[in-house]
Amino acid sequence: MTHTHEYELMVILNPEIDERQVGANLDKFLAVITNDGGSIDNVDIWGRRRLAYEIQKKNEGIYAVVNFTATADATQEMDRQLKLSEQVMRTKVLRAEEAKAQVAAEAKRAEEKAARKTAKAAKA
Repeated sequence: MTHTHEYELMVILNPEIDERQVGANLDKFLAVITNDGGSIDNVDIWGRRRLAYEIQKKNEGIYAVVNFTATADATQEMDRQLKLSEQVMRTKVLRAEEAKAQVAAEAKRAEEKAARKTAKAAKA
């Protein structure tokens, strides 16, 4: 019995793709997960966004976030195929618990920063 885990995949696609084709483009890769008995829990297409820094001479990309449940092997294979695709500029796969921890850490940092700002303003 192989173990499955919950994962979160962040993909940045080439901005020249028609946004209406993003779901269909992703489906080819996500088939690796479903064919292995995993499940696609949620696909959230954020659309075209400005990149923090240039990737492949582009300063925009189409972002999508996919939550899925799969084996580690299927996840690695899907990520390998995504990285080989010319339409895919970046991928990042995180275990769901890591993703949640990162989001929580970011929120905590933002909260602490706001608290410092408020404290500084109160002194002034």
